Amino acid sequence: MDINGKKVLVCGAARSGIAAAKLLNKHGAMVTLQDMKTQIAEEILNDPQLVGVAFFLGNEPDDIVGGFDFIVISPGISMYKPFVQRAQSLGVPVWGEAELAYRFCSCPMIAITGTNGKTTVTTLVGEIMKRHIAGTTVAGNIGIPMTGQVESLTPADYLVAEISSFQLETAVAFRPQISAVLNMTEDHLDRHGDMATYIQMKARIFANQKDGDFAVLNYENAITRDMKPPCRTVWFSATRLPRISTGVYLRDASIFARLDEGDEEQFIAQLMHVRAHPENALAATAICLCAGVPVDTIAAGLRDFKGVAHRLEFVETIYGVDYYNDSKATNTDAAIQGLKAMGRPAILIAGGYDKQTDFTPWVAHFAEHVKKLLVMGQTAPQIIAACDKLGFSEYEQVDSLEHAVQRATACAAPGESVLLSPACASFDMFANFEERGDKFKELIRRLP
Repeated sequence: MDINGKKVLVCGAARSGIAAAKLLNKHGAMVTLQDMKTQIAEEILNDPQLVGVAFFLGNEPDDIVGGFDFIVISPGISMYKPFVQRAQSLGVPVWGEAELAYRFCSCPMIAITGTNGKTTVTTLVGEIMKRHIAGTTVAGNIGIPMTGQVESLTPADYLVAEISSFQLETAVAFRPQISAVLNMTEDHLDRHGDMATYIQMKARIFANQKDGDFAVLNYENAITRDMKPPCRTVWFSATRLPRISTGVYLRDASIFARLDEGDEEQFIAQLMHVRAHPENALAATAICLCAGVPVDTIAAGLRDFKGVAHRLEFVETIYGVDYYNDSKATNTDAAIQGLKAMGRPAILIAGGYDKQTDFTPWVAHFAEHVKKLLVMGQTAPQIIAACDKLGFSEYEQVDSLEHAVQRATACAAPGESVLLSPACASFDMFANFEERGDKFKELIRRLP
């Protein structure tokens, strides 16, 4: 992509914005980096890869957007911001960091989205692909900006990317060779407004795919089952009684695959040897088969997978109480899975930023899976209201994560579990779910 001499505005001076600014600057663009902060860290200002970059700080760029050839916005910036709308009305293209990275990517790409399981499946696919193609790189919404990785890739490599609905808002030419939509449940309605728009954003992951490309979809999710990719669809199904004749599915506590009607069924692995949730293992298997990975390589990757941080992550056992960090459960569907995984009623720490979620379906599981709820954050009143509505009275409101850990430790008896599974984003109290999970682990490890 030739951007030499182009005037580019990059909005958001966090990880993805900095990476995008460096890539653009290296290729000769005239870059302006905007952020609402009035001061930028010295290491950014003095970074040799940002020499020549102009800074526009402390204000929205409403009045300057018309002076650029295109604009790159960070995922945290909504397409509905006035300055974005103004740029579009002036005919100035607005891309996300993922769109920019795609235009510089010289190798095949696997792009994975969905409401839940994205990080786990992306990590698992990345580990399996690295066994098959050493030059595989994992990046995207998983916490590693794609624009910081694409230049090191060659046509013989592979990029495995976690892609969020926020990143897909700005998809224009974005076209992976293999896409996957793992599932769709209510989430991010504070950003997208309604479920129909949220689904529409997710569907952009395969909108530009063509014959020869693959879209991996979940047959057991009603929304993904109704999606119509313009390329070959490969289903995966986690039901114990297979409802699909082709794709990747379970039977007799094992994973099997048959990509075409005329193919012989392939045994992949027994579930007892798989270190991942069955649905995630099936999705990863389907994706890797589409990429041409041998069955024995897939089986070895499934067997050796260690999981990901902040997703049902075991922290410590202290005086017989097990502590688990599920900070990545930022919506109710993920939090329900966390509760079910405990296998016994837990002391649950929950609450956080309000994404305009209906908490009732999640709270309905409390009678069976929660001994006591410790609720905090902006959403505490809504969660308590849902508890009262459904007759769950074993709750207590706390004012901080420190207070929650203190009360959980006092409430838990040997043989029980304490689970941080918030069902909410972290933005009201922490920068991101990683910071929240790390703080939880730090508090647990400071317990006597």
